[in-house]
Amino acid sequence: MSAVSYLTEIRRTLALAFPIVIGQLSQMLMGITDSVMIGRVGSVPLAASAFAHSLFTMAFIFGIGVLMSVSVLVARAHGARQPAACADYLRHGMVLALAFGVGGAGLMFGVVPWLDGFGQPTEVVAAVEPYFQIIAVSLVPTLIFQVLRQFSEAVGHPWGPMGILLASVGLNVFLNWVLIYGHLGAPALGLEGAGWATLISRVVAVAGLWAWLRHRQAVRREWPGEPGNLRWFAPFVRSRLREMLAIGVPAAGQLMFEAGAFVAAALMMGWIGTVPLAAHQIALSCAACTFMIPLGLSIATSVRIGRTVGEGRHEALRPIGFGALATGVACAVLFTLVFVLAGPWIVRGFTHEIEVATLAARLLIVAAIFQIFDGGQVIGAGALRGLADVKVPTGITFLAYWVLALPTGYWLGVRGIGPMGVWYGLALGLAVAAVLLAIRFYIKTKPVA
Repeated sequence: MSAVSYLTEIRRTLALAFPIVIGQLSQMLMGITDSVMIGRVGSVPLAASAFAHSLFTMAFIFGIGVLMSVSVLVARAHGARQPAACADYLRHGMVLALAFGVGGAGLMFGVVPWLDGFGQPTEVVAAVEPYFQIIAVSLVPTLIFQVLRQFSEAVGHPWGPMGILLASVGLNVFLNWVLIYGHLGAPALGLEGAGWATLISRVVAVAGLWAWLRHRQAVRREWPGEPGNLRWFAPFVRSRLREMLAIGVPAAGQLMFEAGAFVAAALMMGWIGTVPLAAHQIALSCAACTFMIPLGLSIATSVRIGRTVGEGRHEALRPIGFGALATGVACAVLFTLVFVLAGPWIVRGFTHEIEVATLAARLLIVAAIFQIFDGGQVIGAGALRGLADVKVPTGITFLAYWVLALPTGYWLGVRGIGPMGVWYGLALGLAVAAVLLAIRFYIKTKPVA
């Protein structure tokens, strides 16, 4: 297709991606504000919240991965003009969200008696239990919100979820102020108050998005219970659930392999020393912020490709996928320049310890390079997910992160040149994943003869 076609598809992808990116940034902002407000209570509550969220995140990531099938299949049905199928995928997605939410929360409650086995300080373990249990319950509304959000984005309405996410951040900050510090006549609950604020904010967000979708005329045809669609509690079909899990479980594996690699990298940094671990966290926090842009592009690309498959426009698949990839790389190059030129000034906002800041600035230079590959791999994975191609990409991510990145990081970092070696290993894994996923997308979108 012509350059004009590529530019047209890029504009359409950006129009969908922009509110998604803002929504992703708002979720990150909620975590940052929680840390700032809890940190004012003391270092022990802050450490306890970090410990709790490290465990919560693994259940959250797996659940998010499983539920990615909702956006792919709803988008495909929407493109094929099958509103009843959109409604049915939403119904079954809600069942999966409830099942994995309750199951994940149950596992977290089951871990409580063994929290002291994770090697954390005694005072941290003593403080974490009530907070951990509250945020475990919040996994249920979190996953239900993700299903409703993916449904809304897949049928072409991303602005509502974005607005509701931003509002939930504001509500969370207000409730933190009331419940952590004891304002407006409420008791000062400290860390436990932050847990209640998070839970309440997430429940309100689900209720708000449900109400917005339920009364929005533009999605009425795809909503369960409308004429021609099954009711919410009509019999559920096992084959439909299997279809969704066939996409969702490998997608969850991809996310777990990548997340697990970064967790392992943090452990290796800790083996090298306290300063490398602190510098690693600073550099990774910076890279995580800029990563929200390619992540939003990845979600939008997955939705647009799924919809295009449903419409039968095979010729538009490459312009959508490679147009998004080019856009992501362009953004990454811009942030690369920022990290290289302004790295020393950026890290000073996190710490005044010269040794940590110096190492973090050096790591940011590696981050500047690897984020180009990080953006490429996440967009490539999203494009392939839109094609419902998840098994081979899962194998690619395992190869890139666990066969190449971590062993290389260990030998170059722990056994070799130190902290920089760990990040060289991560950069290698991300580069291999980006290249192989792009090649896979090129093969899968070969023009039909």
